Amino acid sequence: MKLPSTTERVSSHSSESSNLRIQKEMERRLSYYLDHPQEIAGRLHDLNREWDIERTLETNASVLALLGVSLTATVDRKFLVVPAIVTGFLLQHALQGWCPPVPILRRLGVRTQSEIELERYALKALRGDFVHVCQPEQAQDRQDRVPTVLHALVQ
Repeated sequence: MKLPSTTERVSSHSSESSNLRIQKEMERRLSYYLDHPQEIAGRLHDLNREWDIERTLETNASVLALLGVSLTATVDRKFLVVPAIVTGFLLQHALQGWCPPVPILRRLGVRTQSEIELERYALKALRGDFVHVCQPEQAQDRQDRVPTVLHALVQ
């Protein structure tokens, strides 16, 4: 069994519509910051606080596992099945990049760390932090800068 790479495992197991919606939303935000460069620092601060899908899944799994153990200790041993199922799903996610909550979280717009980092570096490039990554004046139209920056970052 070949395991997917860490950076691609969630997106490769997400629906095309969820991946596309997340991509289009990021492009929409980047287009906004082309006209509002003074707000880029605030957006970068927000990105530092954004939870990625890994952190969200780990937190949810921990809460459910602790709840199952607590119910096992106080109510009935049958509740031990909850942490067993949750940790099994967490292992499946660690290996394959998929578990039952992933499609729901992706539809809600929860992004991978790679997707968050792509937006972070695109914003920095738009702000001019990485002159060697992309020369904004090379783009013919201001709207051409977003795909140009994204393409340069993905290369």
